[in-house]
Amino acid sequence: MDTKELLKKVRKIEIKTRRLSDHVFGGEYHSTFKGRGMTFSEVRQYQYGDDVRSIDWNVTARYNEPYVKVFEEERELTLMLVVDVSGSEAFGTRSQFKKEVLTEIAATLAFSALQNNDKVGLVLFSEQIELYIPPKKGRSHILRIIRELLEFHPLSKKTAIGVALEFLSSVLKKKAIVFLLSDFMDKGYDKTLRIAAKKHDLTGIRVYDPMEKTLPNLGMVPMVDAETGRMKWINTFSKELRRSYGAQYAEQVKSFEELFKKNGAGQLNCSVEESYVKKLLGYFKARG
Repeated sequence: MDTKELLKKVRKIEIKTRRLSDHVFGGEYHSTFKGRGMTFSEVRQYQYGDDVRSIDWNVTARYNEPYVKVFEEERELTLMLVVDVSGSEAFGTRSQFKKEVLTEIAATLAFSALQNNDKVGLVLFSEQIELYIPPKKGRSHILRIIRELLEFHPLSKKTAIGVALEFLSSVLKKKAIVFLLSDFMDKGYDKTLRIAAKKHDLTGIRVYDPMEKTLPNLGMVPMVDAETGRMKWINTFSKELRRSYGAQYAEQVKSFEELFKKNGAGQLNCSVEESYVKKLLGYFKARG
């Protein structure tokens, strides 16, 4: 992808996702993810309906009329986007690749955080940490994150969610809002998830293609594993094979949902054919 084409794509995603974050998610994001507490802002004259417990008696005595203390939320939050860039994310059958949906969701969340003056960081992972961008504020920083999501080429096509979560725990010393975006075609990350969920406000967003649920009856077909590159001929005539495939997929989804729920983390399933806008908004409202 040349520079001109990349900038065009970045701009297109910025326009779409910024509009969403400004008009749809900004307020929901703010009310869902609270700051660390309330900090003193100013004093002003008492108005009808003010809580009498907030009266500043020293200032009231000095000016011989009631004044109240005004507090505001101390936000200074950090949003970390942990995004799977393994080979399976390049899968898509109809409307969009999973990678494209992951990029749009990540960009929407990043602009929502920007609107609330929060820091945003990025971790791209496969079976290893492919890229780490430390949390910072500002539009130019968000645009850099979008550029990386669009054009980054991982060294590995395999997945290891546990590696990403372990890295996260090592680089983030304070509590953060963490969105882990993947198709979650992996296992063995129970322990690292438990540790991360205890320390951070963690949400897993599983993006999938409906065609992954079942194996269609197409006869003998060549299939390539996106993560290993190996090609096999598969006999999709076999009812047992199709049944086994469907059961394995269902077990994977069940494992993802139960693992996140058990550890008090949020979880969201989103098909590439669904509106991620409705899914995110519903999630924020349910949490808020």
